Amino acid sequence: MDTQQITAPSRATAGDRRPATPSGVIHVNTRHTNRYTVIGNHLAQHREMSLVAIGLAVHIQSLPAGAKIGIKFLADRFPESETRIAAALRELEGHGYLSRTRERTSGGRVITRTVSYNQPGGDVDRLTPKPEPRAERKRQREPMVPAMPAPATVRASVPEQRAAPPVAPLAKPQALDLAHHHAAVDLLADLRRHDPRLLLSEDDIRRLTPAVAAWLERDAHPDAVRRTLVADLPEPLKYPAGLLARRLAVLLPPALPAAPAREAVRRPDPLQNCDGCDRAFRAPEPGECCDCRSDLWEAA
Repeated sequence: MDTQQITAPSRATAGDRRPATPSGVIHVNTRHTNRYTVIGNHLAQHREMSLVAIGLAVHIQSLPAGAKIGIKFLADRFPESETRIAAALRELEGHGYLSRTRERTSGGRVITRTVSYNQPGGDVDRLTPKPEPRAERKRQREPMVPAMPAPATVRASVPEQRAAPPVAPLAKPQALDLAHHHAAVDLLADLRRHDPRLLLSEDDIRRLTPAVAAWLERDAHPDAVRRTLVADLPEPLKYPAGLLARRLAVLLPPALPAAPAREAVRRPDPLQNCDGCDRAFRAPEPGECCDCRSDLWEAA
């Protein structure tokens, strides 16, 4: 008895519109009518940012105005650590999706002002204060005087702008001291307790540790090194590791000069009791005083 051979797939039905070869992603889209956020493909398909940064940008753009997006608040909200969230926020700042500036309120408090952009380089005119109408009308009434070109002699006398001097390389200690090495690692890792913006990665700490150890080798106190690194930080602070490296290289203190040798101070002889008259006198060893010895010489 012959066996039937099936050599071709069965014919698809008229209602089956699925692809013959299910390869890659298949989209099943449902139109949203409420509670949705429009995200550009320039963000969703960004080739340089990490998935954590892209997801964090989508979450921030979906939040209402005034919502909290601090590092500690986001770390409590999501399973990622504070280090990964801080790195993702720095990525968003570097690619123009986020800006953070510190401002002082009328009450004296220092707050962080965060602005989220759904399109890098978008229109931010609504965030900048507009000039008063009176000042605008006054500016319009002023005659427009065309700027006169500077004479050739004047232009020639203006010095050209020089390039910024190169940054000095990071110093290294003269000798390997494990105590200075461990103290430098602890000092760099502890900087974020004094300013949350100084959150360094392990690679940054590994790179900056020899420079801090060189400061400690030159008898710089750890508190003095810490004050130098955290004082007068710029706003905004985009690259904390680069700023710390520049300060460690440029502000390196000189080595202390050798302490002068102290001259030996001759101590006076101890007090002795004279064997002849029992008076006190100074001498290196017990015996008789000068008067008693002179009497013996005269008697002789």
